Amino acid sequence: QVQLVESGGGLVQPGGSLRLSCAVSGIRFDINDMAWFRQAPGKQRDLIAYITRRGITNYVDSVKGRFTISRDNNRDTVYLQMNNLKPEDTAVYYCNARPPGAAFGSWGRGTQVTVSS
Repeated sequence: QVQLVESGGGLVQPGGSLRLSCAVSGIRFDINDMAWFRQAPGKQRDLIAYITRRGITNYVDSVKGRFTISRDNNRDTVYLQMNNLKPEDTAVYYCNARPPGAAFGSWGRGTQVTVSS
């Protein structure tokens, strides 16, 4: 069974940076596409960044140019580098894995990111 452990969140001022990590176990990490989602208070959980098993990335417009998703197949870990953070980036951030030909699976607990002065 897949286990996802997100870390790296915290409180940061506008314009600051954070690097989130998601350690994955229980699956063959290298054959899965990976993604980061976020859920702000009172809102739905939205996909914001995606990386295929071959390393092709895609982003929603609101984070494009500020966030970078990457993966380390030797460490079974996916990262989200977040720069120039804005108050509207405040949310709980989650990662998830998408096996070939399948949907996203179980969720981890997420990591809270708060952007505030």
